[in-house]
Amino acid sequence: MAVSPPVCDFGAPAPDFRLPDTQGRLLSLADVAGPRGTLVMFICNHCPYVQAVIDRIIRDARDLTALGIGVVAISSNDAAEYPQDGPEAMRAEAARHGFPFPYLYDESQDVARAYGAACTPDFFGYDAAGGLQYRGRLDASGRNPAPPGARRDLFQAMRQIAETGQGPRDQVPSMGCSIKWAAA
Repeated sequence: MAVSPPVCDFGAPAPDFRLPDTQGRLLSLADVAGPRGTLVMFICNHCPYVQAVIDRIIRDARDLTALGIGVVAISSNDAAEYPQDGPEAMRAEAARHGFPFPYLYDESQDVARAYGAACTPDFFGYDAAGGLQYRGRLDASGRNPAPPGARRDLFQAMRQIAETGQGPRDQVPSMGCSIKWAAA
């Protein structure tokens, strides 16, 4: 079932975290933050929405890194119910695609809750001071191939944040699979 997150809460602070990457190193928000902003993405391995756009996510991450934007991906799905989203599978996924960003595992799901993550993919774009400026989609494609000349919404928004410190006022929410929450 497709889920869309709420609109951007401009200026909301980026919650800190300390999570293991696919090599077992613990990384915090400060470790991944860029000098001109930070993009925190909630993704997972099995989501068809993520799989449909993963190549464009990687392209945009590389281009944003060159602009001084730090990029990180976090998987928060319940790996007990969805083992394809657990640490071993994450390591294989990152290697298969050559992720140019750390891929972190949020086993407790506390980080996803702190961010208010709703779906995969869910993008949170922060300015250099750590204030939220973008909570929107990658582009107009959803689960489909991008149409020729598709506007790179996420890239354009993050470039604007890097240059001006402000995100676009008009944002279209991302859409994807719901976060797979562990049973209480």
